[in-house]
Amino acid sequence: VWCNTKGIVTLLHFPERNGLGGFIPSDVGKLSELQSLLLINNNIDGTIPSEVGMLSELKYLWIYESNVHGTIPSEIGKLSQLEKLFLANN
Repeated sequence: VWCNTKGIVTLLHFPERNGLGGFIPSDVGKLSELQSLLLINNNIDGTIPSEVGMLSELKYLWIYESNVHGTIPSEIGKLSQLEKLFLANN
């Protein structure tokens, strides 16, 4: 977890094999200044919440090898700052 100088979360990075499990909470949409969400090789159970579409500053969304299932929420299309989207091997 990285924060800017104001103490606001700008990056969530859960790297390979860290034992992260559970689900992506809908509250993730409240991280208004989040620029990077990286979930790599984790044990996530569930879908990508539509609230991800509220992350207006998000530049990087990488969710792979994390057991996420379901459809990709159409709200991701609202992410005008998004530079890299990587969803694979889930």
